[in-house]
Amino acid sequence: MQAYRDQYASLFRDGDGVTLIGISNDSAEALASWAADDNFPFLFGSDPDGSAYTAFGGNPRVGGMAGSRAVIVVGPDGRIAHVMETFNQVDPSAYDELKAAIDAVTP
Repeated sequence: MQAYRDQYASLFRDGDGVTLIGISNDSAEALASWAADDNFPFLFGSDPDGSAYTAFGGNPRVGGMAGSRAVIVVGPDGRIAHVMETFNQVDPSAYDELKAAIDAVTP
């Protein structure tokens, strides 16, 4: 997620008008610590049993846990504008998809 953080300003217009939420099965405490330590400019959602991830269309692993982090884009109107079931921070095409989603909901 550090690569994601480092591209945030250029790809996401410093988050102007949008909210990004990364959902994973990590504990709330672990996510809060990680976010604080690495100064992430977006939100994390803890989903230990995978139910939120599944509700957004992700495929749970055995045991119900999310197989990877999902990224949710919330537009300026407060509605979910885009869901990436799987976000691979080292895959450049993931950023292309996310930038297109941001561009679609921001002026």
